[in-house]
Amino acid sequence: MMTLEQLRGFVEVARTGHFTRAAERLHLAQPSLSRQISALERALGVDLFHRARGNISLTAAGAHLLPIARRMLADAATAHAEMAELAGLTRGTARLGMTPTLGTSIVADVLAAYRERYPGVDIEVVERGSRTLINDLSEGRLDLALIVTTVSSAPARAVLDREPLLTERLVAVTSAAGPDPFAGADAISLASLAAEPYVELADDYDLRTAMDAAFDAAGLQPPVAVTGAEMDAALTFAERGIGVTVVPAMVATGRPGLRTTRLSDSALTRTISLARRGDMPLTHAAAALRDLIREVTARATAPGSPLAPFVSSASEG
Repeated sequence: MMTLEQLRGFVEVARTGHFTRAAERLHLAQPSLSRQISALERALGVDLFHRARGNISLTAAGAHLLPIARRMLADAATAHAEMAELAGLTRGTARLGMTPTLGTSIVADVLAAYRERYPGVDIEVVERGSRTLINDLSEGRLDLALIVTTVSSAPARAVLDREPLLTERLVAVTSAAGPDPFAGADAISLASLAAEPYVELADDYDLRTAMDAAFDAAGLQPPVAVTGAEMDAALTFAERGIGVTVVPAMVATGRPGLRTTRLSDSALTRTISLARRGDMPLTHAAAALRDLIREVTARATAPGSPLAPFVSSASEG
C-alpha cells in the first residue's frame, strides 16, 4: 500500500527534479527518500522517474500520478485540519520543557512540524536543566518535558510518567582544522581521551557528573584546559583547538568545524525521555505535541538518518 509519506516524497522529487534537494526540504536523509520512492514504485508496479546521471524526470506513469498525488495530499490535509478542529486544536496552548542541548536538534524539528500542523496553537517553551524541569512538571507549570538522564542521574519523582524515547552515544569532539589526536580511530578509550587537554563542562551538567565518575572509576585524570564551560562555549573551544570535550552526538551534528569520535565505553550514553505528570490528563494540544515528539524521535533513530550511527530507540537499549 502507498502511504502519504511516500506521496509527499514523490511530489517533492517531481517538483525539484532532484532527490538530494527534495530530501533536504523534507528533512530526510537522501537514502531514506530513495527507499520511499522505490517502495511506492513497487506498490504501484510502475517506474515513476527516469533516473539518468544528474537528471531526474517523470515517466508517463509518474506524470499521470502527480495530479492525483497532489489531490490526495490536499484531501489528507483538509481531513487533518477538520479533525483537529473537532479535537480542539485550532487554538490553545501546549507547554514544553527541554534541556538546553535539545533546542537545536529534536525540539527544533518538533516545533517546526507542530506549527505547520496546528498554526492556531501557541507553544510555550521553557529551557532548563532536567532537575528543574522535573520540579516544574510536578508543580503543574509544564504539560510535557524532554529530560535527559545518564547513568549517574537521580531517578525522576514517582508522580511522573517517564517514557524513554532514544538512547544516544557520547562522542569526543576536536578541531577539524587541526591534527587528529586520535589518528582516525572509529572509537576511543577513556585512557586515550584522558591523554589530551580536556574542556570540562560546568558542574551543573549531568554530563559533567557522568564523565567525572567515569574518569574516577578508571583511575584517570585528564589535563584540564578549561573548566566550567557551558555547552556552546565548550564546542567553540574544541573548534579552536583548545582541547577535547565530550558531548552528546546530536549536539555536534551539523558543525563542520568539529571532528567527532565515538567513545568505546558503551555505558557512556544519555537517554532522552518524555516526562509528564501521571495524575493529570493531557490537553488535546499537549497530546498532539506528545505524538509529534514520538514521531520525530522515531525518524531520528531510523536507518539512514544522519544520527542513526549514534542513537537507538530506547526500547532497543
